[in-house]
Amino acid sequence: MILDAFKLNGKVAIVTGANTGLGQGMCVALAEAGAKVAGVARRDCDETAELIKKIGGEFVAIKADLGTTEPIERIIKETLDAFGRVDILVNNAGIIIRNDAIDYTEEDWDKVTAINEKVVFFFAQAVAKQFMAQKTGGKIISVASMLSYQGGIRVPAYTASKSGVLGMTRALANEWAKYGICVNAIAPGYMATNNTEALRNDKDRNDSILERIPAGRWGTPTDMAGAVVFLSSAASDYVNGFTLAVDGGWLAR
Repeated sequence: MILDAFKLNGKVAIVTGANTGLGQGMCVALAEAGAKVAGVARRDCDETAELIKKIGGEFVAIKADLGTTEPIERIIKETLDAFGRVDILVNNAGIIIRNDAIDYTEEDWDKVTAINEKVVFFFAQAVAKQFMAQKTGGKIISVASMLSYQGGIRVPAYTASKSGVLGMTRALANEWAKYGICVNAIAPGYMATNNTEALRNDKDRNDSILERIPAGRWGTPTDMAGAVVFLSSAASDYVNGFTLAVDGGWLAR
C-alpha cells in the first residue's frame, strides 16, 4: 500500500532548531509518522517534547549552539546513545540579520553564513559518514528559502546562504546518491515564525506580501509537515537534489 511508504516507523531523525516554529512543527510531524526524534536547540525543547509525548512519540532534547560546527559530533553521539542509529537529518536551524547591503558588517555576514551554510554542510557531511558506516542510506533535508530563488531586500547574507543551500543540495546529491543517501531541501514561503515577526508587524509590508501569495495567507509550521515526512520517507527514494517550495504559490505568481 502506498501509504506504508510514508511511514517512518523505526527511523531516527535529528532536527535542528527544534524548540519552536518550523523546527518544532517538523519534529511533531516526523514523530506522528513514527520516527524517534532528537531535537537540537540552544534553548529548552520542553514544549516540543510535550507535544510529542502527547501523541505517544519518542523524543530526546539535545542542547547545543550551532553558531559553529563544534557541537556536531556530540549531537550525533547523543542521538546514537539514545536511539542507536540515525536515518534522517533535518538542517533547520538558521538566523536572519536585516540591514542595507551598503551598511552590512563583516561580523553579521560571518554569523549568518556560518549558521545557515557552513554548519549545514558539515552537519550533512557528518551524518552522511554515519549513514555510510551503518550501510543503510538515509535522508538529508535542509531548509532553504524563497530567497534561494530571489534576491530579497536588506538580507544579503541570508540570501547568499540560502542560495548556497540550494546549490549544496544539488552537489551533495550528485556525490552521495550512490550510497543510498537522498539530499533534498524545502524552501518555505512566508511563514508566521519569529524570523518574520517584524514583517508581519509592518502593515505595509504585510499587506504587500499577502497580496503576492495566491493562497492569501502566511504559512504555518503545520504546512511543512507533509513535505518533511515525504522527503524523509521511502516515498521519496527517487527524489534527489531537489528543493521543494512550500510557499502558497508565491513563486508561481
